[in-house]
Amino acid sequence: MKLKFKQSVQKGVKLTGAVIVSAALITGCNAQPQAAEPAPAAEAQLKPVKVEKIEKRKISDPVEQVADVVSSLQIDVMTKVAGDVQEILKQRGDTVTTGEVIFRMDPTDVLIQKEKAQIAVSGAQEQMKKAKQEVEDGKQELKNSIAKIQLSLTEAEESYNKLRNDYDQGLATEDQLEQAETQLNNLRLDLDTSQNKLTTLETTNSLAQLEQSLQTANVTIRESDRTLGHMEVKATVNGVLTDLPIEAGMTLSAGFKAGQIQQLDPIKIKAELTEDAAAMIRGKQELTFYVPGTVEYTTAKVSYLADVMSAESKSYALELEVPNADRTLKPGMKAQVLLTGESEQMVVTVPSLSVVRESGETFVFVLVGDQVEKRKIELGRLNEAHQEVLSGVSEGEQLVVTGQHQLKDKDKVQVTQ
Repeated sequence: MKLKFKQSVQKGVKLTGAVIVSAALITGCNAQPQAAEPAPAAEAQLKPVKVEKIEKRKISDPVEQVADVVSSLQIDVMTKVAGDVQEILKQRGDTVTTGEVIFRMDPTDVLIQKEKAQIAVSGAQEQMKKAKQEVEDGKQELKNSIAKIQLSLTEAEESYNKLRNDYDQGLATEDQLEQAETQLNNLRLDLDTSQNKLTTLETTNSLAQLEQSLQTANVTIRESDRTLGHMEVKATVNGVLTDLPIEAGMTLSAGFKAGQIQQLDPIKIKAELTEDAAAMIRGKQELTFYVPGTVEYTTAKVSYLADVMSAESKSYALELEVPNADRTLKPGMKAQVLLTGESEQMVVTVPSLSVVRESGETFVFVLVGDQVEKRKIELGRLNEAHQEVLSGVSEGEQLVVTGQHQLKDKDKVQVTQ
């Protein structure tokens, strides 16, 4: 009986202890919220974020465009007259300068034609000399005849006037008076006729046919001289003779393409650009290029950039002009034109993961003081983990890079490391 009583007492003690412990635990749990009350409520609501300074980074390598190296000028060597090739002084691939003779044609036929014209000129000149002398002699003869007629007319007028007085006094008959009057009128008519002949001889170009023949012969001589000059086919520009499909003895017609000269100094680099590529260089006066396989970069002047897209190629034509005195660049080569420079690739960027997208628009949060500003941004090119920002933020600002998806505009935040 004592043993049972003892066991019962122990069980009661254990139960009482358990109750006391439980009560203590309950009391402790209820007391925990009271321990946090001293902290301010606003501080408990600050959202932790991390920030980093917005910087410029290289977004990509310079944009390049493949281009063709071409001669700045291509001139066809044309024959202006027909003839047989007599002598070839230059060969394909030779360098020529303006005015240098490339080949000559046989001038024999033209020289014969010129000689005939010279003979015709000499003959016409001799005939002109004789004809002029004959005219002068005729004029002098008429002048002498007129002088005689005028003298006879003066005498006849005096005789007529005296006879008329005699007739009035009855000293002369009517027949005598009429005869004197007829003689006077005949002399007057002879004088008028001779004077008209003299006037006609002085004013009428009786040598017109001879003069026309002389002019024609002189024109033939000038034509012959001009043709002889064209018998020497010369270079019209400085360059390289890239085509010359003729041989000595060939008969060439007028207007025959006997060769081609390409001007290599300066030389041109041509490319066809898309609208976006043309926009990258519009307004630039110079661009850099290089020939693949070399490490040399050269600056060239922009000589032409089309304002309007070609309807045929659907592109914008670009031309660069490059001095090429040493002939390093040759037509047919390929070149790479740098549409942008290294400095143009250094742009303001943000980490791609810092961007918040809402309803098709893009935003970032920027720390200003102890709160954030929600900025709408325009994104550009992407380079791995960073993206170009075209507008919305500036270099040096503090960008929220973590926790931004839990933020609203003007939220106060706590910056953590």
